Amino acid sequence: MPAAVRAALTGGALPRDRPAMQPDLLKPIGGRAAWTGADLASDPSWVFRLEAPAIAEIDAALAGIRARGLPLPRIRAADFPLPTVQPLLETVSKELEEGRGLVRISGLPAERYSADDMKAVFWGICAHLGTPLPQNTKGEILAEVRDETGTGAAVTGPDTTGAVPSARARSRSTGPLRFHTDKCDVLALLCASNGIAGGESRIVSTVAIHDALAARRPDLLEVLYQDFHRMRPADEEGEGHSDRVFTMPVFSRGPTGAFTSQYSRTYVEMAHAEPGVPPLRPEQVEAMDALAAIADELCLQLPFEAGQIQLMNQHVTYHGRTAYADDAASGTSRVLMRIWLSASNSRALPAGHAVQWGTTAPGAVRGGAIPGRSALAA
Repeated sequence: MPAAVRAALTGGALPRDRPAMQPDLLKPIGGRAAWTGADLASDPSWVFRLEAPAIAEIDAALAGIRARGLPLPRIRAADFPLPTVQPLLETVSKELEEGRGLVRISGLPAERYSADDMKAVFWGICAHLGTPLPQNTKGEILAEVRDETGTGAAVTGPDTTGAVPSARARSRSTGPLRFHTDKCDVLALLCASNGIAGGESRIVSTVAIHDALAARRPDLLEVLYQDFHRMRPADEEGEGHSDRVFTMPVFSRGPTGAFTSQYSRTYVEMAHAEPGVPPLRPEQVEAMDALAAIADELCLQLPFEAGQIQLMNQHVTYHGRTAYADDAASGTSRVLMRIWLSASNSRALPAGHAVQWGTTAPGAVRGGAIPGRSALAA
């Protein structure tokens, strides 16, 4: 196998005097995962609804775990039986991995549940879709994404010292979020409540971005198949990593040819602020700028309603949000519950991605703040 092809498939870096990349990697991928926001706005088949019998079954499962006193880390799919909802969840799981990579589920009556009951319902449903993962080394397993600044301030670019704020600091403010991925196969979000303005979800197909670049700027697409320096987030993965700065491409193909993209411009910028890390090359900056511009062009943007669950395959979608405003006077606020899932039907990843995922094997428990560790208690 030529060195350029091997590097692209395994996630390895190409030398500066590299031979030409395999042409097939720079061709459009197509398929159901290459959707645009306009496509989904006109085709609601990616939105599923839980009807009254399904809600009754969920309520019965909730009553069962409450009677047993099971806390979240002890709740497995068998503890939250959903026999009539299961076919829908199997369809959702298949759509996430083999279809568009994006699903919304509506119909949960959020106003009927206490905060703790809503968490249990969300966890119970997600337990049928994958294995929950720790979201930081301190044991956060179901995160609440809300404004934690205390002032309503938006955390965006570098502060007065030039320090780049982490993704967590940005997400726990009212500011907008750039397109990025989380470190899991499937990201699950449940809207518990919404703010009075803004906070609209933005999702884009990374396959569609890839294909647009293939048509418009194959030179920049090639750059995105090469290594970029990344920083491990200390507020998620802790300190003391010998490989806290590492390299991975933005776009890659696994051993079976399956596409994957793991990307956060924040962590690229944080890495390049570290001593000894070379500056970003002009073509890398241009490639990230082009990626962001195309993502803005092709994305789906829509509001969250309380009780909606949004599921996104992190190999083929990026997500972000618009800025929002809570209403302190009325107590109205935007709160999203978040669970990271490792999916049993996940794709094989390039060997070079083990540095990020722990294991690249398909269907394995992988990703999360502690790679390979389930959040389920023994």
